[in-house]
Amino acid sequence: MATSPFPHRVRAPELSGGLGWLNTDHPLSLTELRGRIVLLDFWTYCCINCMHILPDLATLEARYPRELVVIGVHSAKFPNEGESRNIRQAILRHEIAHPVVNDAKFAIWQQYGIRAWPTLMLVDPQGYVVRGYSGEGNLDAMDEDIRTLLDMYPAVSQQEPFALSREEAPATPLRYPGKVLADPAADRLFIADSNHNQIVVTTRTGTVVTRIGNGAAGRQDGEYATAHFNHPQGMALDGDTLYVADTDNHLLRAIDLAAQTVRTIAGTGEQAAFRADGGDAFASALSSPWDVAIVGGYVLIAMAGPHQIWLYDPDTAQVGVFAGSGAEARVDGGLDYAAFAQPSGITTDGANLYIADSETSSIRQIDIEEQAVETLAGLDLFEFGDMDGTGDHVRLQHPLGIDYADDALIIADTYNHKIKRLDLDTGAVTTLAGDGEPGALYEPGGVSVHEGIAYIADTNNHRLRRLDLATGDLATIEITETTASGVTADDGSEYFPALETVAVVPQHIAADTPAMLSVTITLPPDHHINTDAPNGQYLRVDGVSVPLAAPEFAGGTLPVILPALPMGMHEAQFTATLYYCREGNEAACSV
Repeated sequence: MATSPFPHRVRAPELSGGLGWLNTDHPLSLTELRGRIVLLDFWTYCCINCMHILPDLATLEARYPRELVVIGVHSAKFPNEGESRNIRQAILRHEIAHPVVNDAKFAIWQQYGIRAWPTLMLVDPQGYVVRGYSGEGNLDAMDEDIRTLLDMYPAVSQQEPFALSREEAPATPLRYPGKVLADPAADRLFIADSNHNQIVVTTRTGTVVTRIGNGAAGRQDGEYATAHFNHPQGMALDGDTLYVADTDNHLLRAIDLAAQTVRTIAGTGEQAAFRADGGDAFASALSSPWDVAIVGGYVLIAMAGPHQIWLYDPDTAQVGVFAGSGAEARVDGGLDYAAFAQPSGITTDGANLYIADSETSSIRQIDIEEQAVETLAGLDLFEFGDMDGTGDHVRLQHPLGIDYADDALIIADTYNHKIKRLDLDTGAVTTLAGDGEPGALYEPGGVSVHEGIAYIADTNNHRLRRLDLATGDLATIEITETTASGVTADDGSEYFPALETVAVVPQHIAADTPAMLSVTITLPPDHHINTDAPNGQYLRVDGVSVPLAAPEFAGGTLPVILPALPMGMHEAQFTATLYYCREGNEAACSV
C-alpha cells in the first residue's frame, strides 16, 4: 500500500469569526469552495515578510487559475491594521488579486493554531489541511504540493476560474506616494509615486517638471521614458545624482539628472537570502531597500527586509551591512550587536543617522563616530500606541518616514496618521499635525523638510501635503501636469504629446455627423495589452480637448469617435498611452 504524501490531514475549520470580507462580492466558506484547492495566507499588512510572499502567491494564482483559490486572512498586529477600510487600502496598494477576510479578533487564527506572520495553510479539495508553511521562501514547496494534489484530484482542473470582485479606486495624479524629497538647492520636489512606478519631479507648488519611468513595473535601465521601477520608495540627492531605493525590485538605482538616465548600481533583482552580507554591488542581492541617506559620499540604506542598515560605496561599487545583527528586535549597542525591526526611514545630521524603526515603533540613532546604536523614543516590538512624551514613555505606531531639520526630527507616525517632532536637545516628542484618524492625513509614509516646511507623502490619500512647522497650517499641494511630460487639457484632463507624430492625409467626412477613427495597434509577437495598467487616450479637435472613456480594444483596433463637426476644415489630434506585456508569469512590460 502506497504511503500518503499527506499523512497528517486535519479537517480545516470553517472561515468564521471574521469582521468582513474584501476583494470579493460575498463572504466565502470552505464548504462553498469544496472541490478546489485553497491556500490560506495569514498575514498583516505592516509585515515585510508578508509583503515578500505576495509575489509568490501571484505566481501560484497565475499558474493555477482554475484549480487554486488563495484567501488572505488578515490578522492585524497594529490596531490601525484591524480596520477594514485600512486593509482595503493595503489591498489596493499591494495590488492583491485574491479575497481577504478581516480577522482582527484572531478568531480564524486561533482555530488554525497560527503562531506567526506569515503562515500559510494548504487545504485539499475535500476540505482538509494537508500542509502548513511558515515564513518566506516556500514557493517551490507549495507548488510541488499543489501539483501532488492535482494528481490526486484530477477533476479539480475542470473547475471554472474563480470569479473575483476586486477592489478598485479612481485614477489619481499620484498613486500611493511613498516618499518625498525636497531639493534645498532648487525649486523642486522628488516624489516616489510608488504605485505608478515612477519618480515625479515637481516644483514646490506641484507643477510637474518630468516623470521618470514609463509607469510599468520592471527593472529596465535607460532614458526616463523607457526606464522601469517597481514600487520605489526613499530617495537621496548628491549633486546631479538621485539615489532611489527601488523597493520591490530589491535594487539601488541612480538617476543622472543631467543626462536624464536611470541605471542600476546595486542589487541583482532577486531578493537577498537570510543573513546575506553583501560584496560586489552588481553581484549582491538586496532585500526591500526602503530609504536612503548620504553621509560623506556613502549611501546608507534602510534595508527593511533583513532588519539592517546597509552601506553602498560609489567609489568601490561595494555594498554590505553597516549596522544590525539581522535579528528582528530593538537592541541597542555596537553596530554588530544592535538589532532593528524593519527600518523604513533614514536621515542624517552628518554626525548621526536617525532611523524610523517601524516594527518596534521607535526612533533609533546611530552615532557614526562612536559606532553605536541607541533608542531615542519608543520601546519595543509590541509596545505601540499614540503618546507624546520622552524616551521610553513615547508611543508611536509603525513610523515610516523621518527627516532631520534644525536640531529636531520630523516623523511620519504612519499608523497614527500624524506628523510628530522629536526635539534632539530635550528628547521630547510632540504632535504637529493629524488627529489620529484617517482623514487630514492617511498613513503618511514620507516627510522632507526645507525652510520650515515639511513636505509630506500622504500615502493613502494619494496626495502631497505641505505643513508649515511654525504655524501648523496643513495644505494640499495640487499636482498639475504642464510640461512636455504631459499638459493639462482645457477640461483639466491629462494630455500627453505623442513621442512620434503620424500625419494622416486630409479626409472627407460628413458634416454635423459623428465619425470614427480606427487606430490599428500592432504589438510584437507574444505580447498583449495590459488592461490593468493606466492606459489612456486623449483627443483634441481644433485645439480643444474632447473627453474620451478608457480605451477599449477590438481585434487589435482602437476605435475613436470624432464629434459632429460643422462644414469646414478641422484638425484632430489623437494620442494614446498604452502598456503592453510579454506573455508569461514574469514577463516584462513596456509602454
